[in-house]
This record gives sequence, structure tokens and C-alpha cells, in this order.
Amino acid sequence: MKAYLTRHMQVFMRTLGDFARSPTATLLTVVLIGVTLVLPIGLYVGLSNLQRLTAGWQPRGSLSVYLAKGAPNTATIAAIRQVPGVATVRYISPAEGLREFSATSGLGAAAVAFRHHNPLPGVAVVTPRGGTPAKVARLATELKAVPGVAHVQSNLAWIERLDAALALGHRLVVILATALGLALILIIGNTTRAAVASRADEIAVVGLVGGTNAFIRRPFLYAGALTGGLGALCALILLEVAFLALDGPIAALDRAYGAHYHLLGPDLSQALGLLGGGALLGWLGARIAVGRALRSSRI
Repeated sequence: MKAYLTRHMQVFMRTLGDFARSPTATLLTVVLIGVTLVLPIGLYVGLSNLQRLTAGWQPRGSLSVYLAKGAPNTATIAAIRQVPGVATVRYISPAEGLREFSATSGLGAAAVAFRHHNPLPGVAVVTPRGGTPAKVARLATELKAVPGVAHVQSNLAWIERLDAALALGHRLVVILATALGLALILIIGNTTRAAVASRADEIAVVGLVGGTNAFIRRPFLYAGALTGGLGALCALILLEVAFLALDGPIAALDRAYGAHYHLLGPDLSQALGLLGGGALLGWLGARIAVGRALRSSRI
């Protein structure tokens, strides 16, 4: 076992030495792989940040119940609380609604003119006990039948559209990652094929003295896996640089809207998954290229 590990360590160190002897070619290949991988991982992280941002906009599936003018609000709110499927109810009085409107609309003093004749109705923000579309739609129908309720508005439609758009985005990321993964295999495969051709005489001699295919493949597989892993690391660095470049505009939006939002990059598990995936794709590209070369009559 010790001899086996020693041989692998020797091959690994030899691979690092080969990289050091051709730094320009190695760097170009690593950067090319990094640019190839940064697009799908960047889109995935961007979608994750969008989901995190929209999750706090409004309770998912909440209902805005507008009360009829002149109706007894206390009795209506009590009746709404008794409807099966209602989890919480937050009542917004007409005066409170006018204050929120004047604060958010920017009208300020102009909205105060309505203080003697407030046109806004009372609103009950209802959070359903179940957030599925069917339950929310059924609860909206039941709330419309409550005496004193003038109108029920659901945010379900925009939630469904948002979820559909995010699902489409994730599907596009999977398709893009698959296509670019195949491109990465081809990049490393072509690089490995050139390396095999340049060492054809050496490989032929090793075969004549009894070297097995596994022994011949080993340095190329290490080179492919290491190249893929370094390319994934380059993608992570490029993504971090992109996030640093976006810090300024995002901070400006935070100040403009009074929000407190920060972009989150890949977590540890995602970063390790990307590094492992890059190394695996590099190993696979090298494995295919060396296998074809060993079956060829040129070696």
C-alpha cells in the first residue's frame, strides 16, 4: 500500500513539474476552463440570491382582504379569524393605511389633505395556514363570502409567475452547465491528445518494457484532473471578482431603497462541489483522450 501511494505521489509531483515547465500554456488552459465554468455557476448563484431576495418581500400566498366602507371592522375581523385555514390576521386601519401611503408614495403633505376624508378602506392581511395554490385559492373564495368584505386580492398570481421563472432559470442553468461541461471535456481531451502525441516515443518504449496501460494513463489522468480542478478554482476567483465589482452598485441601491441586502457567493459545499466537478470532468476528458490514443496504431 505504501509503495502504491508513493508511486501516485511521484506521478503527482511530476505533473506539477510539467505544469511549471510550461506555465504559459498551463495558465491559458486553466483560464479558458475558468471562463467556461464561471457562467453556469454565476447564473446559479445569481438565481439563489434572487430567491433569497424575493422570499422576504411578502408572506407567500398572503391575501389582502379589503373591508367594505361603513362595515363594523371589529366584527368583520373577528369573522375573518374564524374562517378555517386562516393562520394570522393583521389589520391595517384606514388611518394607518394613509400614513403608509404618504410615507411610501412620496406625496407627503399632499396625502395629509385626505385626513378629513380618507378614501382608503380598512385592510386585513391574511396569512393562510397552508401555502399551496389550491388552499390559497379556496381560502380566498371563503373570505369573499364573509359579511363586510368588499374585495379579496391574492398575491398568488405573481408568486406562481416568479416560481415559474425561477424554475425556468434553474433548468437553463442545468442545460448550460451540461453543454459547457462537455466543452470542458473536449478542451482537456484535446490538450491531453497533444500531450500524448508529443510523448509517443516515450509511451512506445514504456509499452515495450512491460508498462501497463494503467501505468501509461496515470500521469495524463493526474494532469487532466489537476487542470480541471485549477480551472474550477479560477472560476471561483472570477466569480468573487465579479461580486466585488457589483458591491458598489448594490450598495447604492441599498441606500436608495433603504434595504439591507448583500450578495452571497457559493458556500463551502458548493465551492467544493465545483472543484470536485471540475477535477472529475478533467479526469474524464483525459481518460477518453488517452484511451483513444492507446487504441490507435500511432503509439
